[in-house]
Amino acid sequence: MNEKIITFLNSGLLEKYLLGVTSSEETEQVETYISRHPEVENAYTTLQFNLEVVAKTNAVEAPKGVLKSILDELDDKPVVPLNPVKKYKKWHQFSIAASIVALIFAGQSFYLHSKNEKLSEENQVVVDEIFDLRSDIDMNNKKLDDIMRQFKQLNNPETYKYIIQGNYRAKNLKTVAYINPKEKTSMIDVVSLPQLPEEQCYQIWAELQGKMVSLGILSETDRQLRAIPYTEDALGLNITIEPKGGNTIASLENSVAEIQLK
Repeated sequence: MNEKIITFLNSGLLEKYLLGVTSSEETEQVETYISRHPEVENAYTTLQFNLEVVAKTNAVEAPKGVLKSILDELDDKPVVPLNPVKKYKKWHQFSIAASIVALIFAGQSFYLHSKNEKLSEENQVVVDEIFDLRSDIDMNNKKLDDIMRQFKQLNNPETYKYIIQGNYRAKNLKTVAYINPKEKTSMIDVVSLPQLPEEQCYQIWAELQGKMVSLGILSETDRQLRAIPYTEDALGLNITIEPKGGNTIASLENSVAEIQLK
């Protein structure tokens, strides 16, 4: 088989001709190749056979009695002679069937593709929900661990409880400090804090041999048991009113509560 025939067979013109979608020039070219080259004719015959199989597979059986009705009708009509056509022309009747089959396959492919995309989206939603659920479980477990750890610290015989109440500057102030010198842990529970102007805040300090060490800012919005830095050999705790954001030096003149530690 020469290169010219191979190029023609790979061009797809034979398939287009079989489906009836070639132009007049392409039709003439295909028919010329079929008539002159046995290899092309054999390839065309094979394509015809394959198309016939596909068409028959997807064919719909005609209602019974249709053929008899057609033959009865033809008996009363004159016979009109038809011009002979080439053998390969008759297979153009399968072009419509092939087009229908192609449309069916295309429709099925589009349906399956859409279905797969929908399933992929649903699967991704399920994966995201599982991931969120796992994150929630991990977060809840962490919170539970923190609560259990705090509970153990509060019930530890070595933990001392100190109630800190406000003076005349903040009569409704009340906090509770839990300090365990053996495990070197400190926690504070903000029970109530009188409201301050926006430019001020409450700050808690540890007294250490005449020096005040900041342990952080107290906030009404943070009313929960939380850890504060443990200060070795602290003599007492003091809460003062400081500028918003806290101070580096305690304003003892603005002290609102203080206690001595054991």
